[in-house]
Amino acid sequence: MLGWALTFLLVAIIAGVFGFGGVASASVSIAQVIFFVFLVLFVVSLVAGAIRGRSPIA
Repeated sequence: MLGWALTFLLVAIIAGVFGFGGVASASVSIAQVIFFVFLVLFVVSLVAGAIRGRSPIA
């Protein structure tokens, strides 16, 4: 999922360089949403691992 966020960010940067403002803003919005979903899922995973008592590095 983090890879998708980085992909959309890269598309936004390239679109911004070439002057496609609409595509760039849409890509940035999508990248932000995917990144925050990734962060939420990561935190939930850490909390679930802490509750189970397992170490995060297996």
